[in-house]
Amino acid sequence: MNNVWPSELRVSKDRQQLLVTFNDGAAFALSAEMLRVLSPSAEVQGHGPGQGVTVPGKRNVQILSVHPTGNYAVRIGFDDMHETGIYTWSYLRELGDKGATLFADYEAQLAAKGMSRDRAEKPR
Repeated sequence: MNNVWPSELRVSKDRQQLLVTFNDGAAFALSAEMLRVLSPSAEVQGHGPGQGVTVPGKRNVQILSVHPTGNYAVRIGFDDMHETGIYTWSYLRELGDKGATLFADYEAQLAAKGMSRDRAEKPR
């Protein structure tokens, strides 16, 4: 997997997807929501095993920016001001290959915790 890297990264016009094409021809449309809730940041993943956080309410999150980080990754900024995740090429590929399963696991975690993909309404 170390010799696989993106040949194209593009944010969709509606800012809801990161379109990634890899040098081996594989192409994926990664949703902004999945990228945000599965962020590799310490804020989401924690600093060790079992410290991860389930992030609710990100169904309509949008990608604001994609910045190169060296020649091995990108930092993605979202409209909820989260911008600390560094997405390596191998992690983007993992999300492309296994994203449906990882996202289903995330949805199960939400359900188990009584959380929703939708933003919580503010108290009146």
